[in-house]
Amino acid sequence: MPEESAHSRAAVLRSRADSYMALERYEAAVADLTEAIALHGDHANAWRLRGECHRILGLREAALTDFDEALKIEPDNAFALGSRGQTYAAMGRLEEALDDYEHALAISPEALWILEGKANALAELRRMDEALATHTKIIELNGELPYSWTARGDLYQQMDLFDEALDDYGRALKIEPDNVRVLARRGEALRMLDRYDEALVDLNRALELDPDNDNALGSRGATLSEMGDKEAALADLNRAIELEPTYVWAFRVRGEVLQELDRHEEAIADFTQALHLEYGD
Repeated sequence: MPEESAHSRAAVLRSRADSYMALERYEAAVADLTEAIALHGDHANAWRLRGECHRILGLREAALTDFDEALKIEPDNAFALGSRGQTYAAMGRLEEALDDYEHALAISPEALWILEGKANALAELRRMDEALATHTKIIELNGELPYSWTARGDLYQQMDLFDEALDDYGRALKIEPDNVRVLARRGEALRMLDRYDEALVDLNRALELDPDNDNALGSRGATLSEMGDKEAALADLNRAIELEPTYVWAFRVRGEVLQELDRHEEAIADFTQALHLEYGD
């Protein structure tokens, strides 16, 4: 095929792959991009898009290979750097992820998704002050999105700074009062502060909006247990585990409730399952 025709066909294949990706038909996108690369191998975007498909499909080594090729062609491609950073992070290669995020942010300093990836990697490395600073920058850039406040609230909660978390969740809920995830997270923060009645208000509202929200059910179960209603607590925890059979924390909490009810064989089974899920015992 003449070069001009090959490049033209490759362009159409890349465009069709874009639509396949929008429809989450990643295998079809990979097929088109593979042909596009064979026809026009020095097009960085084709490598980057195929890398993104491979990343989403969990094929991380293949994704890294594709991003590497894209970056050989365009070393300052912020999208390829950010996506390779996400891939490194998913593989636990956090320092390499941070290197890519920093490089990408030097090119596109206001790319929110890259800032978020950087904040998450810093938190996993327990560099909490830097993670908080990054979340604060995200809020400065896009504080009208509830997620920006929620993400920093989650980090505060991870640091056991529950009052600060409550402030951020409150800001998120001013923007979107019926955000189920934020209601559930604020309910959990209130529970950790022993403010059980207030926690129940948030958790009940979350479950009115989404009756099958396993996180809200788990937190409400723990709250009810603290308030002395063990049977209601078990009902919520049973449902949470039914919805999410790998919910380690719910197994641990249910085990504690069963232990308090002197149902020790069942408690042992729950603690055993928690250990199996978290540590492979």
